[in-house]
Amino acid sequence: MILTVTLNTALDVTYRVRELTPHASHRVTEVTERPGGKGLNVARVLAALGHEATITGFAGGATGRELQERLADTTRVVDALVPIAGSTRRTVAVVDAQGDATQLNEPGPAITPAEWAAFQEAYEDLLGSASAVALCGSLPPGVPVGAYAGLIRTARSANVPVLLDTSGEPLRRGVAARPDLVKPNAEELAELTGSHEPSRATRDARRRGAHTVVASLGAEGLLAHTAEGHWRARPPRRVHGNPTGAGDSAVAGLLSGLVERLPWPERLARAVALSAATVLAPAAGEFDRRVYEELVEQVTVVGEATAA
Repeated sequence: MILTVTLNTALDVTYRVRELTPHASHRVTEVTERPGGKGLNVARVLAALGHEATITGFAGGATGRELQERLADTTRVVDALVPIAGSTRRTVAVVDAQGDATQLNEPGPAITPAEWAAFQEAYEDLLGSASAVALCGSLPPGVPVGAYAGLIRTARSANVPVLLDTSGEPLRRGVAARPDLVKPNAEELAELTGSHEPSRATRDARRRGAHTVVASLGAEGLLAHTAEGHWRARPPRRVHGNPTGAGDSAVAGLLSGLVERLPWPERLARAVALSAATVLAPAAGEFDRRVYEELVEQVTVVGEATAA
């Protein structure tokens, strides 16, 4: 089982319009609603790849109940969300005919000390049957800024490989706790290291504590610095569509490759192909399987392994 942690879950609402014009009324042509938050997106992609996934984090209020009801229909995904008194947030994406998206994210619910303690207890129990864990997304109010650092140490004590995908101060503190893998995008990496040169920044992030750094470079693919070597993975062509959730699919590709013990070039090819195939999907947490199977054989991975 692969465990994904989403402390700030959401119900994702996507509106499709012909064209988004400020200060104007719009006719919505399609509405989709999905359980959301980065770790939930990761879990759905893992399930589509054939892996058993368990999700944990927080859920509460009417929105939380709707989120969990929708999760119940997802094959291979187990709901282990911790109940809270506050209400789960919503995120709204407005996507035009060209695939450009405008994102509106509500603030998360306030988490009480008792709720945070209950989550930590549940997390420790779930690690007992986990082959890997992903810590994903932002922190809701009330959760300590060093929360991910503590969760990383707990996972490492349980000998469970841990991937961190967050930003800002939670990322900085989390990296110092020595996660097995971090997956920032270029902007998050530059904020962490102060360098806008991706190769230099990934090396610096490793020196700060991460065992492996895989940087997402958007349409340009992934850059990986590991103890085994360093690689650059590029898609064969640019895919146009809605990029929401593409990074989460890349995380799913990296996690599935980890538990399957694939060589790094194959892990990166899978992650890049999944990310590109998600751009063509109707919502985050989904991917176009035909495009994925086509692209995974065409991703270019260049680099070198480190001699043992």
